Amino acid sequence: MVPRKMRTLLLLLLFIYEARSHAVSTPNFVLLMADDLGIGDPGCYGNKTLRTPNIDRLARGGVKLTQHLAASPLCTPSRAAFMTGRYPIRSGMASRSQVGVFVFSASSGGLPHSEITFAKLLKNQGYSTALIGKWHLGTSCHNRTDLCHHPLSHGFDYFHGLPVTNLRDCKPGEGSVFTRALRLLVFLPLQVIAITLLTLAVLRCLGLVQVPPCIFFCLFFLAALVLGGLLCFLHYFRPLNCFLMRNRDITQQPMSYDNLTQRLTADAAQFIQRNAKTPFLLVLAFLHMHTALFSSKDFAGKSKHGAYGDAAEEMDWSVGQILDVLDELKLANNTLVYFSSDQGAHVEEVTVKGEGHGGSNGIYKGGKANNWEGGIRVPGILRWPGVIQAGLEIDEPTSNMDIFPTVAKLAGSPLPEDRIIDGRDLMPLLQGRSHRSDHEFLFHYCNFYLNAVRWHPQNSTSIWKAFFFTPKFFPEGANGCFATHVCFCHGQYVTYHDPPLLFDISQDPRERNPLTPTSQPRFREILETMQEAAARHAETLRDVPNQLSLGNLIWKPWLQMCCSSSGLFCQCDWEKQVGRGSH
Repeated sequence: MVPRKMRTLLLLLLFIYEARSHAVSTPNFVLLMADDLGIGDPGCYGNKTLRTPNIDRLARGGVKLTQHLAASPLCTPSRAAFMTGRYPIRSGMASRSQVGVFVFSASSGGLPHSEITFAKLLKNQGYSTALIGKWHLGTSCHNRTDLCHHPLSHGFDYFHGLPVTNLRDCKPGEGSVFTRALRLLVFLPLQVIAITLLTLAVLRCLGLVQVPPCIFFCLFFLAALVLGGLLCFLHYFRPLNCFLMRNRDITQQPMSYDNLTQRLTADAAQFIQRNAKTPFLLVLAFLHMHTALFSSKDFAGKSKHGAYGDAAEEMDWSVGQILDVLDELKLANNTLVYFSSDQGAHVEEVTVKGEGHGGSNGIYKGGKANNWEGGIRVPGILRWPGVIQAGLEIDEPTSNMDIFPTVAKLAGSPLPEDRIIDGRDLMPLLQGRSHRSDHEFLFHYCNFYLNAVRWHPQNSTSIWKAFFFTPKFFPEGANGCFATHVCFCHGQYVTYHDPPLLFDISQDPRERNPLTPTSQPRFREILETMQEAAARHAETLRDVPNQLSLGNLIWKPWLQMCCSSSGLFCQCDWEKQVGRGSH
């Protein structure tokens, strides 16, 4: 009897152990991605006046990464790297022109179907997968219904959000991101036409030149065409590009900002509730803090930092709602939660009234669209109670590309063997099994162009960073490219460095004091090692179609999605009706 009881007890203990091991090996994942949030914005990263109690709560319960780096300082390429674990240049999501992101819903470029996202891997492992919020990785290829770049084509079972991005042009009265382009393509041609008309009229009146009336007619007609194009753009851009989708259907066109965060947060909470008994992946990609800034009446005017602070505090509320749902359903101990931003704060975001609509990058130089630390060093918080020790702070170089292999391994999925994965599994670092990052070298791209290399040598505390070129800040002494609204990556907008500009980030995180052969005896040796690493990295790159070429970026009418069949008069609001019956 005793041996039988012992065997029964041992079998029971083994069953419990295996059940617990299975639970730990297949956690749920909640990945929270802010848009343009600076590392200096959350309280847990040093902000004393912006209230972020829920992000701070997440940090207290988990690990705070203080050298967490975006793979690109722009939305589209950074999100491509996050989703695939690969530098965006490998997937063709790195532009060779000044425009580095998608701005039209009817562009044909996007994340190629051949790319493997972590959502695809987890879906194959039996996970329910959802993306709620901002996508910004393309929609369709050849016609408006193929949705080849859509989240549902990249491993997500459910999508509710904005297929492109939040822009000033999406919110009436908030200005336009196209001001510079309109000045070049509309106002300058109109000035030329007006001067030409006036000159010809004067010459004709003086009898110096015989000008046929058809010339005047043609010039007036050309001016009318330019003005008509401007009016059409101003009238149609918002409904044609700023709309919400649920799965494959448009549910609100144009998008309304009324309680938008509350609606998306409620949907995210409902997704968790529906899948509480099965493994799930939720990517909640906030529209905050990208302009146009917005917040509901519960948060508007309540912060100490104007519209930006109101929006940040509303986003923090949303984080709290998700954490509360996990607690209520007793899922917190079996859920890995990650919070970050796609790149640093947009320091050049200043309204015509002089109000700053960009965030804080703390002590770091630069911001969005450049590879100074302020553009790529972002918040990075991971929490998994009982698995990751609470309250840790890690200052090793990590990347948002690391989420891909980390999530895949925890879900029990092998990594793809037919491609290079640039991310590294974070768990050894997070659990204290390793005290060094697996990234000896990291490569910082400005769109298509290799901008800088970071080197963390073995058995050294130094973190070297070498710039091959740097953006020309304007006006002189400023912390950004205010004349162009963002910094560009080549040509007259950058300064090339030979030898490269070298910093030791571990000693000079503000990047104020470039090293010289005099101040650093190993100057040439360090640069030689980094240039050799860059050359080895370049050898791993393959020619792929440029998803952000001019041909893929421009608006194509046959790709335009519209919720009505009456031409381009796209107006609908089915958010409430569909929301009540969402699955």
